[in-house]
Amino acid sequence: MEALLKAGLPAQIATVISNEPAAKGLATARNHEVTTAVVDHHAFGDRATFDAALAGEIDRHEPDLVVLAGFMRILTDAFVDRYHGRLLNIHPSLLPAFPGLDTHRRALEAGARIHGCTVHFVTPTLDRGPIVIQAAVPVLPGDTEERLAARVLNEEHRIYPQAVRWFCEDRLVLDAGGRVTLKQARAAAGTLTSPPIDG
Repeated sequence: MEALLKAGLPAQIATVISNEPAAKGLATARNHEVTTAVVDHHAFGDRATFDAALAGEIDRHEPDLVVLAGFMRILTDAFVDRYHGRLLNIHPSLLPAFPGLDTHRRALEAGARIHGCTVHFVTPTLDRGPIVIQAAVPVLPGDTEERLAARVLNEEHRIYPQAVRWFCEDRLVLDAGGRVTLKQARAAAGTLTSPPIDG
């Protein structure tokens, strides 16, 4: 979230909403003079009721795009469908490999040679939405989960703002088959980011 706030995006960040009242990101947002709100999931009896309240708070700000960052709850189909084509998430693996949790540990256990991160549109199927951009890092001999996670996090901070920028510039095309293409994309040869980052 902080990387997004610092990215100089061609957009107004309307608000930062957390389901955790003590989330560090709320203070970070306020330090960037962005309004904040809390919709505490503990106050709701089920996911559907929480998601309805969360959607109500989001819709109050009339956003063009909803960006998930460190939001560790599975959203209901109704919530996801409400924001179809304008709900982005970042996942710490090269999807479709290693969906879900503990991606760095699982990559190491599987003997993966390449690992990374993926920005994707959110769909009702967990971590299976249309891919916007991916960045890869090598898995090095002697890597620990922490060292690998730190390298992946550096790439997350590069590609998430880029994906949001492309959305704001109306360069992302989500086709009926569930694939994303990028208008005016550069050639991808020789890069570990696909599509390549602009500039």
